[in-house]
Amino acid sequence: MTKKTFWENPYLTEIETTVTDVNDTEVMVDQTIFYAFSGGQESDYGTIDAYPVIQARKDGTEIIYTIEDGHCLQPGDRVRMTIDWERRYRLMRLHFAAEVILELAYHNLEGIEKIGAHIAQDKARLDFTWVENISKSFPKLEEAARRIIQANQEIESAFSDEEAERRYWKVEGFGCVSCGGTHLRRTGEIGEITLKRNNIGKGKERIEIYLNDNGGKEIG
Repeated sequence: MTKKTFWENPYLTEIETTVTDVNDTEVMVDQTIFYAFSGGQESDYGTIDAYPVIQARKDGTEIIYTIEDGHCLQPGDRVRMTIDWERRYRLMRLHFAAEVILELAYHNLEGIEKIGAHIAQDKARLDFTWVENISKSFPKLEEAARRIIQANQEIESAFSDEEAERRYWKVEGFGCVSCGGTHLRRTGEIGEITLKRNNIGKGKERIEIYLNDNGGKEIG
């Protein structure tokens, strides 16, 4: 099983690893920092040695990386894996911003149901079944989110079932949620956010979440 080092330390940008299997353009390694699309969070961008990763996909508990044809990698090769940190950090910030807004929606909007989510580098989105214009709730959601972010609380992230690779995040006094994504250390790293409404159909509402800056502050 590939060791997912991105869970132990999602702030690592480079790692030395060993190629364990090669099938044409598909490569597997013994440990990885390269997150593959799951739970709505997009894959990282990066390279294995000099080869850009075209696709990262989950196969059970394994991750398979697709690189360009014509590579020279063989099982047993030691390689350097590098990720695009700016993209990763924005994904982490938007991911947890979405987690906060989702929990606040459940806390404040009785009967709301999430039907979809997607975390990209430019924005996060949450889709709901909801009976009215969801932007009416934005002042309450934004103020509550601001308090959580400014409190800069610790975000605990760990296994609930290590063998099955099930994980959770927890913020004391706020929420404890099953999630296998990459998480920030503290809520303050999210920074300021903006919510926008998108009506996606009758009885369906979308909240789009944007970061109000271009960089973000990593809190060590």
